Amino acid sequence: MWQSDGWDVRVRLGVLTPHGDVGPESELQAMAPDGVRVHAARVRFGAMTHGGVMDPTIPLAPVQAFVEPPHIDEAVSLLAAAPLGAIGIGFTSAAYVVGVDGEQKVLDRLMRHSAGVPVVSTCASAVAGLRALTARRIALFDPPWFDAELNRLGAEYFTAQGLDVVVHAPCGVPSNQRSINPSELFTWIVRHTPDQADAVFVGGNGFRSVGIISALEQDLGRPVLTANSALLWGLLRAAGTAARPTDYGRLFSQTRSAVR
Repeated sequence: MWQSDGWDVRVRLGVLTPHGDVGPESELQAMAPDGVRVHAARVRFGAMTHGGVMDPTIPLAPVQAFVEPPHIDEAVSLLAAAPLGAIGIGFTSAAYVVGVDGEQKVLDRLMRHSAGVPVVSTCASAVAGLRALTARRIALFDPPWFDAELNRLGAEYFTAQGLDVVVHAPCGVPSNQRSINPSELFTWIVRHTPDQADAVFVGGNGFRSVGIISALEQDLGRPVLTANSALLWGLLRAAGTAARPTDYGRLFSQTRSAVR
């Protein structure tokens, strides 16, 4: 008799996203299994202007500033006032810039503002997911707006976590969020993934990529993780729910025991 009104859910998840970016919440909700809802809080990002416009490459200073007080701390406090199971940081590049130890310090600090709601990051979730899949050698591909230096820092981040980064590069597609074509991205990744890679990680929570995960895995014959698929996996684990997507890659289908 009654139509669905969005109130009956298994778990609600929060995501912290750059103020002009709709990518993280769009992809997370697209992947979310039945009964899982995603709620976003905006955090000021100095490299992004009205309408989500960015320069062709983003400078490092505003990337680091994204995870510094006070804006993200305040966003966590407000978001955690809602009945959420977990909160995720939808921002890959900050972990690249601050490194593994810096990322953990950010998580520890934000947990002091979250009223007990678990806070997880994209890159730490990706590392945990890769380990759950027993992947050791990865191909790391980032958005075209990540310059060579930021991409290099990404490779250093994963290397510091004990992974062998066999190739890393910004993807050779147009450097504009609205111009990303899944077909072009699929072709580029297939052409640049070496045989020795156990898995592929596509960085960038604002990088349109989750729609090609299954197609890439079928073509490449190995796991493919994106920033948002890894973040959703980490969020579901942190929230303590067995809910998971029925698609979007081996990360969800082959790591069922890793989801509490």
